[in-house]
Amino acid sequence: MAYDCSFLADLDVDASFEADDRESHAADWGAEEAGTAVRPDAVVWPGSTEEVAAVLAAANERGVPVTPYAAGTSLEGNAVPVHEGISMDVTRMDAILDVRPDDFQVDVQPGIIGERIDEALAEHGLFFPPMPASADISTIGGMIVNDASGMKTVKYGEVGDWVLELEAVLADGSVIKAGSRAVKTSAGYNLKDLLVGSEGTLAVVTRATLELERLPEQVRGGRAVFADLDDATTAIFETIRSGVDVATIELIDDVSAGMANDYLGTDLPDAPMVFLEFHADHGIEAEIERCREAFEANDVVRFEMADDEAEMAGLWRARREFALALQSYDEVLKPLTPGDITVPISKYPDVVRYAKELSAEHDLIIPTFGHAGDGNVHYSVFVDKSDPEMLALARDVHGRIVRRAIEFGGTCTGEHGVGLGKREYLELEHGPEAVEAMRRIKRALDPRDTLNPGKIFPETAEGRRVVADPDLDDD
Repeated sequence: MAYDCSFLADLDVDASFEADDRESHAADWGAEEAGTAVRPDAVVWPGSTEEVAAVLAAANERGVPVTPYAAGTSLEGNAVPVHEGISMDVTRMDAILDVRPDDFQVDVQPGIIGERIDEALAEHGLFFPPMPASADISTIGGMIVNDASGMKTVKYGEVGDWVLELEAVLADGSVIKAGSRAVKTSAGYNLKDLLVGSEGTLAVVTRATLELERLPEQVRGGRAVFADLDDATTAIFETIRSGVDVATIELIDDVSAGMANDYLGTDLPDAPMVFLEFHADHGIEAEIERCREAFEANDVVRFEMADDEAEMAGLWRARREFALALQSYDEVLKPLTPGDITVPISKYPDVVRYAKELSAEHDLIIPTFGHAGDGNVHYSVFVDKSDPEMLALARDVHGRIVRRAIEFGGTCTGEHGVGLGKREYLELEHGPEAVEAMRRIKRALDPRDTLNPGKIFPETAEGRRVVADPDLDDD
């Protein structure tokens, strides 16, 4: 249903009702397959916490839904409306507010592109370690509310592990502070970690204090080539189990390598590969040698380290641009919603093998790749979306891989979030009692279902109430 958003004209905030602006906020990278997104009735671009609070208070009072939006690079439809209303675009709140090198901290607004943060920190010899590979196109706010992670998670952890304090606005316009600038606190409920990964369903983040790390004095990158995918995944498991201090360890299977070559015009070996990066202040060669030994024990064909930064950048180019390579691979066959499972590292070889078995059994193209060191597998089932039977088969195969990951003690989404695309797996992974506890938190903080309705919980696709509240009218 359409909502009356004319009240925005009475607020001191930049707003648009133009069709082009509304259309541009009706999709993100994953919305097409993850679910049906709709055009918002209006788009607002707040420039301050006060403007965010004013819009939310007014919308909440009138029963108008608000969907937070930033760069639009989400892959599960996290940031696009399901129930019209207002799209709140925070990309104009993009300042670095304060850098405190002595405390290893930086304060930033949510709309800043991640890469800009590291550029500003470099002059202080610091960086934000968990930055995902999409840092050149995605915002820090989006990373926080999706609890994103990336290539360096195996060494440094997720984005949420480096968030110290958040300023956020609740659905009714209340401004809260969650967390502390101290590196540890046990004072009260951990509201900060509750907001991390909440996908804009509980609050809108308006400021974040991030913990930082010194830039490593030694950085080396390289690549290992295998004849067999099982050998590659087993080598990864053995490397992690043996405690090798690796900063990045990424899998690219032979199918993925071929797609990257087609897209980039590169000459990667048409074979399974593992891309590596090591960070240290001293002794980096010893860690590289330990990794080499683990790989040689699993029949590595070639193990090579880059000689300089330019060569290392060339090695990583294929991995960084792989999402575009997938989309450009074939005119007819296109990737289904992106897989984002994560399993305990001992199950990593098994879940990759299972995906490949399904690929062979059903004659489907399923490239597998991703942040192997933390058990994260990205995969895509290629399908002709105009063929109903093939589309149904691809969705079934995709779901079987997700369910197998959960059976292994893993998760349906390691870093992309639930959004629209993973709602059906939430109870399977956590159990109905735990999901009901999540619903209670949502109702407590947002009883009118104002913030990002239709996301995370399976039953919210059709109606705005997570559970109908008889004390609230139906606007």
